[in-house]
Amino acid sequence: MLLDKINQPNDIKKLEKEELKDLAQEIREFLIDKISTTGGHLASNLGVVELTMAMHLVMNLPEDKIVWDVGHQAYTHKILTGRREGFDVLRKYGGMSGFPKRKESNCDCFDTGHSSTSISAALGYVQAREIQGENYTVAAVIGDGALTGGMAYEALNNASRLKENFIIILNDNNMSISENVGGVSSYLGNLRTAESYNGIKESVANTIGKNPVYGDKVMKNLIKLKSGIKQLFIPGMFFEDMGIKYLGPVEGHNLEKLVKALKEAKKVKGPVLVHVMTHKGHGYVPAERHPSRFHGTEPFDIETGLPLARKKKPSYTNVFSTVMFKLGARNEKVVAITAAMPDGTGLKRFRNVYKERFFDVGIAEEHAVTFAAGLAAGGMIPIVAIYSSFLQRAYDQIIHDVCIQNLPVVFAIDRAGLVGSDGETHQGIFDISFLSGIPNMHIMAPKNKWELSDMMKFAVEFPAPIAIRYPRGEAYDEFKEYRTPVVLGKSETLYDEDEIALFAFGSMVKTAKEARDELKKIGYNCTLINARFAKPFDEEKIKELAEEHKLIVTLEEGVRLGGLGERVANYVSEKNLDVKVEIIAIPDEYVEHGNVDILKKEVGVDTESVVKRIVSAYVGL
Repeated sequence: MLLDKINQPNDIKKLEKEELKDLAQEIREFLIDKISTTGGHLASNLGVVELTMAMHLVMNLPEDKIVWDVGHQAYTHKILTGRREGFDVLRKYGGMSGFPKRKESNCDCFDTGHSSTSISAALGYVQAREIQGENYTVAAVIGDGALTGGMAYEALNNASRLKENFIIILNDNNMSISENVGGVSSYLGNLRTAESYNGIKESVANTIGKNPVYGDKVMKNLIKLKSGIKQLFIPGMFFEDMGIKYLGPVEGHNLEKLVKALKEAKKVKGPVLVHVMTHKGHGYVPAERHPSRFHGTEPFDIETGLPLARKKKPSYTNVFSTVMFKLGARNEKVVAITAAMPDGTGLKRFRNVYKERFFDVGIAEEHAVTFAAGLAAGGMIPIVAIYSSFLQRAYDQIIHDVCIQNLPVVFAIDRAGLVGSDGETHQGIFDISFLSGIPNMHIMAPKNKWELSDMMKFAVEFPAPIAIRYPRGEAYDEFKEYRTPVVLGKSETLYDEDEIALFAFGSMVKTAKEARDELKKIGYNCTLINARFAKPFDEEKIKELAEEHKLIVTLEEGVRLGGLGERVANYVSEKNLDVKVEIIAIPDEYVEHGNVDILKKEVGVDTESVVKRIVSAYVGL
């Protein structure tokens, strides 16, 4: 097996030319086999096998630098740098990350996880190289979906001033996670179909090149006219107009053509963009047919492509999807906004029925938020559905464009809390903290699926900025009988006793209930409060609890610093209330990838850890 010969960086260069096609096939079979067992990002990785091989054939790692945008497509890169054995524990706790990680290999030159960042980071490497007088190649790999992000253009604008080599590889598969949208997608579509220009260029070069006397001279003169010819046949020539040399499009599954293009790119003095056409899911029919489903997949049956997991209960995303569909029918002012994630955020159904009120802005969270602010100012009710970790990218817009003007924008924050296998860059553990400090912002979280529905109905009628955070995975379906009206800043009492009061927010109501059951078994009385709001939290309820309990325990699936627990503790201190506050939250640290249950135990927010913390705190009174 050829893969047995790939044990360290640059081993691919030892293979014979005729062996490379077989290696590509072996890599695909390996990826399909491993990811069918562990889960992971399949379609994107199958699409860049030859591209990755070409880069490794042309470049020398770790001296040369490859910066991957997002990085979920770096599996072949990991194989070619000697990490094949790590795929047995891919994305598992303590195992190999699904993204580039500097601490994992010196061939991973930059940690990535979010989109549209690679050109900026790689440009930093280029400038560091020039300042220090070093000599290595830097390549940024960016997808066409990532080019909908404004940060990519900020980087391109700066890169255009370079006088030394910098390679930008545009991996164009006509998709991000969902189908691309907007002007960038249309522009690249024109480039993909510009066969007239590419055909004429090749034909003219071949014909003139055959003339031994005048060929070189004529070709030099024609090169001077190249820009004008391109303007005739390729609309805009956006990249070259910016001062970035454009090569392509190149067939992304033809290794020979890719190697040739990359070698040519290395010779360019200045920035050069190599436009590579790939097919997401290439080589595995189910992934080719359903690239979105195989973007991030659970374990699956290789023969059918169908998931192996049992049918699950509805997720919070499913519940949100249903509620959005109903809200759209009831109120014509309700509009939905997503940043290239209509499927992931549950807005696909809304989009299919209310097309004129659905907006996918591409990978552009900053724009999504300010766009929503404009909609709100214009009299609409915008609901912005974004994953917690991606909402971080729009922090200034939340403050400057929404909250200062106190505009009624609803933030539906999916994947709030620990999300698991994607690791540090995707854990949604900071939103409570970074939103709590913003004046005019309001934050709530549901205890179960019914309360998510009630909170959404409350939010669309609320006249100010408001965020609803909810976790990934199955929606909690207990406490159905507790469905009191949602009132701003008011909590909900689920069990009323004395001694210990559990003040739980959102997903931690489930954990608090389980902890209470265990505490009751060993003789402790426990009140359980569903906090509902992190801002404003129920100050009157905290006063009541302080009168009747010795210990208040706050529970939240977010970082401790700036979270609900700290706000409650500060309030108790300011009011000189005679009660101890124990804060259960995620420590001040990044949480790596792994199974969510394992991660909860590691950071101390699982049921067993919570019980131990409560008993210790109570005994220590």
